[in-house]
Amino acid sequence: MPKASDLKRGDVIEIQGNWLLTKEIEVHSPSARGAATLYKVRFSNVKTGLKQEESFKGDDMLSAVQLERRQVSLSYIDADDYVFMDDEDFSQHILKQAELEDQLPFLTDDIQGLQILMVEGQVVALELPQTVEMVITETSPAMKAASASARTKPATFGTGLTIQVPEYVEEGSRVRIHTGERRFMGRAD
Repeated sequence: MPKASDLKRGDVIEIQGNWLLTKEIEVHSPSARGAATLYKVRFSNVKTGLKQEESFKGDDMLSAVQLERRQVSLSYIDADDYVFMDDEDFSQHILKQAELEDQLPFLTDDIQGLQILMVEGQVVALELPQTVEMVITETSPAMKAASASARTKPATFGTGLTIQVPEYVEEGSRVRIHTGERRFMGRAD
């Protein structure tokens, strides 16, 4: 049984008989002495899809649900159904567009390292790799005198994702992006 302080995005826990998928965690550290750190967690109910918020103290014990992780590849998109193929047994798993709202900006045809999370044979979520490589489709021209760490500019990718990149990065560059923080990590070329 993990503590609330060990909870990570993508973990599934059980509260009052409901399986809840961890979507977002906010940590609040009070300034008073002896006060416990609070974790405000946003969940998505695995069965109903409804959103739910809970608050925990750092040492609260939670009931974890055993997850099975399977390597998959994006096979095709049919209306609002995203079909993923299991890399081992070639079975297909379907996730709705609404279930993938946070991951959609990173889903490209050539993405590697995707995993689906399953609980008792039921697909509950898609897990992205920590970093992905994408090609910039639109950004302002590179500046000749730009330093490597000074200012940033917005860059847009083919999926609609927009992040800040250093001024020296040009349109058509392949870059690495941290999927959890949605930030530029470096060139991939």
